[in-house]
Amino acid sequence: MRVQPVVVTVLLTAAVAYYVYIPLPDAIQEPWKLMMLDAGFRAAMQLASLKDWLGFDHYIRSIRKSTEGFEGMIKGLDSSESGGGVMPGVKVSDITFAGIPVRVYEPPAGGEGHLRRGLMYFHGGGWALGSAKKGSYDAINRMVSDELSAVVVSVEYRLYPEVHFPVPYLDCLAAAKHFLSPDVLAKYAIDPERVAVSGDSAGGNLAAAVAQEISIDDTMSLKFSIQALIYPVLQALDFNTPSYLQNQDIPILYRPVMVRFWLQYLGADLSLQHQLLVNNHSSLHHSTITPDLRARLDWTVLLPSKYKKDYKPLIVKKGSQGLVKEVPGLLDVRASPLLAGPEVLAKCPRTYIVTCEYDVLRDDGLMYARRLQDAGVTVTNDHYEDGFHGCFSFIVWPMDFDIGRKMLRGYINWLQNNL
Repeated sequence: MRVQPVVVTVLLTAAVAYYVYIPLPDAIQEPWKLMMLDAGFRAAMQLASLKDWLGFDHYIRSIRKSTEGFEGMIKGLDSSESGGGVMPGVKVSDITFAGIPVRVYEPPAGGEGHLRRGLMYFHGGGWALGSAKKGSYDAINRMVSDELSAVVVSVEYRLYPEVHFPVPYLDCLAAAKHFLSPDVLAKYAIDPERVAVSGDSAGGNLAAAVAQEISIDDTMSLKFSIQALIYPVLQALDFNTPSYLQNQDIPILYRPVMVRFWLQYLGADLSLQHQLLVNNHSSLHHSTITPDLRARLDWTVLLPSKYKKDYKPLIVKKGSQGLVKEVPGLLDVRASPLLAGPEVLAKCPRTYIVTCEYDVLRDDGLMYARRLQDAGVTVTNDHYEDGFHGCFSFIVWPMDFDIGRKMLRGYINWLQNNL
């Protein structure tokens, strides 16, 4: 008996719909677009894992190759949608700062003696994916340079699996110190009182860590005047905060994926994923995690009640022994800026933090905002009730979202008024 083509079509359609569909909160706009985007990412990750298992290629390198097709489609911002265009007046140069590859965006020169803003940007991607030179990051930095008449330096720091912590951090720190040198600022006609550091997700982690280090470095005569962090990842000791639990199944950053990114970054065995998911790595058994250290990420104190809801802290009395010694980066403030002491936070620059309601990293950003404020730092927290992780980067076709353009506009407006 021959199966009719219409039956095959119906079955294939049903199978695709089953793979693509995931329940999303009503507040998330353009849900089907997000489902399609997420399905593409999941398919790329699953195919990459299969190729890795078969021994063809490392799964991260396979994912990079899969995303290159999307990035090649992004030529620049759609002027009809974003008011951007290709910004022909912005000069782009690929050079190195202290041996680290960077892309420099220079706006048209102003009048004689006119000093410009400066901004250093670290892209996201779980310390494993993304590029300063491709896709939405290139488009965003062109737009920022053009609209703010700013010199933007986007850093192409090294990624996993080629390297792991602390190499990406050290790359970013070296580039930042070079950028802040008086000679370099003078070369680009940048006002030394108007220099920012910024980044999203893992890039927000690097921006926060670099800002902390430079703030306390007495050898640096010039420092960043502001930091702008877009849904930053800031700690690896508690993967059971309310936002991690509430949003564990919300694309595009699922809770297990974030834990895997952390293990990769810290050079740890990926088989430890379950131990971290159940907080065994931060159990009371670990004496190196002191009460003072735990207080620095105690969401029961640091979060407003509206975000705590009915969630309860998961504090394990006796977890896996030796985990902290096995993965020392878990307690390193260069990897987890939320663990820094109040004396360090007090020296940090004025801060802008973006958080999204439907993001596992929401509480990291909210807790950091609270701790900085408690240390006396002026903080602006833009919280997007309809936001999800990654949306800041989704502002160019075919991955364009209204919430992404709204967030980018808020970011640029804040920089316009504060840098």
